[in-house]
Amino acid sequence: MSLMRLAYASEATFEAKSVEKGVEPHVARILMTSRRNNGKCQLVGGLYYGDNRFFQYLEGEEKDVLETYQRIQKDSRHKNLITLIEEPLEARTFENWSMKYVPLSRDVRRFLDDHGLDRFDPASFSSGQCEEMIELIRNSSQDQKLVNYDEAKTIEKRPNAFSVGQRTGLIVAALCLVGALFAAGSML
Repeated sequence: MSLMRLAYASEATFEAKSVEKGVEPHVARILMTSRRNNGKCQLVGGLYYGDNRFFQYLEGEEKDVLETYQRIQKDSRHKNLITLIEEPLEARTFENWSMKYVPLSRDVRRFLDDHGLDRFDPASFSSGQCEEMIELIRNSSQDQKLVNYDEAKTIEKRPNAFSVGQRTGLIVAALCLVGALFAAGSML
């Protein structure tokens, strides 16, 4: 069996909704479906969504990659699909990722700035820019975290010092102590 790789660009047909958990809801559904389907046929790759455009990279058995791409072409959430790369591959480069998602990050902003791009438009990428984008996705430090650090304001969550049960116990103990002090004070 022969391995291949494929990268494409497309535009989203949906109107972006507010970010929930760092991922646009339509994109989150695409990711869940991709991860489930790709895991079944051992496809690997990555996805980037920005400025209402997709850049996706797939690699795996040629038959599986082409079947997946045909499904994507029929998906009503995409329009204006453009194949950027379609070629044989000697060995996998995206091990253990059924579909890696890279949220908007400093790396992507730097990539755009380095190339003088004011928005994310992968359909206009040169072959070198496609390769850079694939490498950026491959090496992204976001590691499956679904948080869009640059677009959504994140609230730093501090670890709780006590579990829910411990907090409840402390509150009950404090109330008992206040009650005991009140009772002792009324005896004086």
